Amino acid sequence: MKIDMSYGSGGKQTGDLINQVFLKHFNNKTLNRLEDAAVVSVKGKIAYTTDSFVVTPLFFRGGNIGKLAVCGTVNDLSMMGAVPKYLTAGFIIEEGTELETIEEIARTMAMTAKEAGVRIVAGDTKVVDGNGGVFINTSGIGEVRKGGISISHCKPGDAIILSGNLGEHHAAILSHRMGIENQIASDCAPLNSIVQNLLDSQIRVHCMRDVTRGGLATVLNEAAEQSSCSVEIWEEALPVSPEVKGFCGILGLDPLYMANEGKMIAVVPGNQAEKALKAVQTSKYGTNARIIGTILEGNGVRMKTRLNGLRTIDLLYGEGLPRIC
Repeated sequence: MKIDMSYGSGGKQTGDLINQVFLKHFNNKTLNRLEDAAVVSVKGKIAYTTDSFVVTPLFFRGGNIGKLAVCGTVNDLSMMGAVPKYLTAGFIIEEGTELETIEEIARTMAMTAKEAGVRIVAGDTKVVDGNGGVFINTSGIGEVRKGGISISHCKPGDAIILSGNLGEHHAAILSHRMGIENQIASDCAPLNSIVQNLLDSQIRVHCMRDVTRGGLATVLNEAAEQSSCSVEIWEEALPVSPEVKGFCGILGLDPLYMANEGKMIAVVPGNQAEKALKAVQTSKYGTNARIIGTILEGNGVRMKTRLNGLRTIDLLYGEGLPRIC
């Protein structure tokens, strides 16, 4: 069954969509009230974020737009040292979308939210003219467990930990669009378990950031600029799977600028680097974590190459295809 404009009318079809799809999968006592706003309980300071997701294709190896929406919002909250608690989800659905497509997206969102320990407590649905596209906006609230974590708090002597392989989401999406047959799957994943392990280990985390659009290079440049310091990373230490490395070699892509949806950096004092690395590696999505560099005096980002030279790593310039959100 296809979605038509009547599903956005606010009448019976809208009610059917809400009751038969969204309430079925997002079922919880707060959402089920169907009030104009969700009333929730939080303790102390909160972190609050919002994001919109427009990925094409909607389904890809390793996930779909619904999983991406939940993970993206959970990860943004987690990077501020917050425990994600509540999400909202707004759907803009183009006419012609299969109802089964919406159901599968909702089912995946519910599974991912359960894994991350969050509840989807409010939402909205709009139907517009189009050809079967789906766009999702999510907002999230988390309880701040540890303050003082900021991209501006990196200090000379700090170590940089990357939680795993670069470029897998970007390569998976691009492979699908180009019809390239391979086994590369998106790394889309909730990262709050990694953050929980770091904080439980009493690590003095200065900065955390999930590595999404613009890739690792862009995140490191932002950290260097905001912290008024220099970043040095080591090419030999960067984890890239053989499959992604081969894919990049064929298409001339650089993993440093490729998007990820399940990777993060943590910047910690150098004397706690090994302890922090172990905390990340013992997490579900951090088994391939590496210490990839250090914070120095100065400015900008440089990479020590395998030949022991220094390469300047600039911000992403232009369009970092494919667009993921």
